[in-house]
Amino acid sequence: MSLLEIRDLHVTYGTGAAAVRGVDLTIAPGQKLGVAGESGCGKSTLAMALLRLLPASAVLRGSVLLDGEDVLTMRWGRLRAVRWAGASIVFQGAMHSLNAVHRVGDQIAEPILLHGLATPAGARARVGELLEQVGLPAARAQAYPHELSGGQRQRVMIAMALACAPRLIVADEPTTALDVMIQAQILRLIERLVAETGISLLMISHDLSVLADTCDRLAVMYAGRIVEEGPARAVHTAARHPYGQALSAAFPRIGDPSSRRAPRGLPGDPPDPSALPPGCAFHPRCPVALGVCASDDQPLREAGPEHRAACVHAGSLSRSTA
Repeated sequence: MSLLEIRDLHVTYGTGAAAVRGVDLTIAPGQKLGVAGESGCGKSTLAMALLRLLPASAVLRGSVLLDGEDVLTMRWGRLRAVRWAGASIVFQGAMHSLNAVHRVGDQIAEPILLHGLATPAGARARVGELLEQVGLPAARAQAYPHELSGGQRQRVMIAMALACAPRLIVADEPTTALDVMIQAQILRLIERLVAETGISLLMISHDLSVLADTCDRLAVMYAGRIVEEGPARAVHTAARHPYGQALSAAFPRIGDPSSRRAPRGLPGDPPDPSALPPGCAFHPRCPVALGVCASDDQPLREAGPEHRAACVHAGSLSRSTA
């Protein structure tokens, strides 16, 4: 049985913006799934929808089954029980997520106490264990967020996400604000914790290489839709959708002077969710678009072993066309 099943998920805001459009994704127990895409493609809206953290103006349709229960139809009391204990989230801006006037140890202990998993003394001991698990001394529980570095604050956020031993962690661009060295440390930490605890991971990033190095499978999101999905390495190195190819080609490759001097990007920006173009939303930026792309949205098609792409060229597109 899948741990998480997202079926035909739509998220529309009061402005008419269609931020998520018919997303289908599945995560098995212990699996690591990455979701990639530019800013504005709906990744963070998808992450927030999984635990119903979106504002009241958002209208959700479809289903989000966590251990067989639909998060979207849960009563408020059940939803509170599922948050932190069933699934938790690591936000991309730790300084904005942590309370500046409370010690970090108290903030990590809060979900433990709210869920009745320990006494106050037991929660303090658990906080020390969690901090050491993420590579921080237990004594840092007495620190305030401003007394920690960016990397240390992100480790605190990961410790908080682990506090109630959830089966799923959603990591929404957890390394975006960090320098390259600290980013690598946090990624290795996440990998180690997932391996040690057996939890599932949904990790969101704009960086395909980071996701390919961390996750088992990878989904590429554009204009609120999944346009490619498959084994992480295959999607990164042999994308079958022009958008996936452009994301991969946008980053210089070590040992490849030509890509370093002239990285191949993609002109333009994702469309406004409230004014999507007809047909395939990517066709105005696509280098290989056909006439049909401007009139008909493309379904996900088989593009290789366990690999699908929403493109008329899915079965034949090579990296050279990007």
